[in-house]
Amino acid sequence: MAVSLKEPQDGELGEVADINVTPFIDVILVLLIIFMVAAPLSTVDVAVDLPVSNAQPQPRPDTPVFLTVKGDLSLALGNDAVPREALQATLDQRTNHDREQRVFLRADGAVSYRDLMEVMNQLRSAGYLKIALVGLEDTGQGAAGTRP
Repeated sequence: MAVSLKEPQDGELGEVADINVTPFIDVILVLLIIFMVAAPLSTVDVAVDLPVSNAQPQPRPDTPVFLTVKGDLSLALGNDAVPREALQATLDQRTNHDREQRVFLRADGAVSYRDLMEVMNQLRSAGYLKIALVGLEDTGQGAAGTRP
């Protein structure tokens, strides 16, 4: 707070035009400390076991295209086995070259995330960008679909 040492004239206190920035600096320093502590916490790398989704199921198309990654990493389009090399040609034949059609991707629980991403990358390189992951619905009955 600014103080004037001059005697006020006529008994009035003079106005002080200086802004007191000390409380402002205190608030800024406290915010800086909070952000310095909180920033590393938001980028923690933790291994997780992803839960079952409770999202509302989307309406199913008339003829969905299901691509399944089996436990032995083999692929199946619908009920037919498909070699990885022929995936694009088989998808093009099944969808009549409609690459805007959604591909529903299912995977066995034993399939690693890396292997699933390889199949997704293969779909993207084939031009199929609309990929939907299929999972179990959470029915709210507890242990169904969860692992200990």
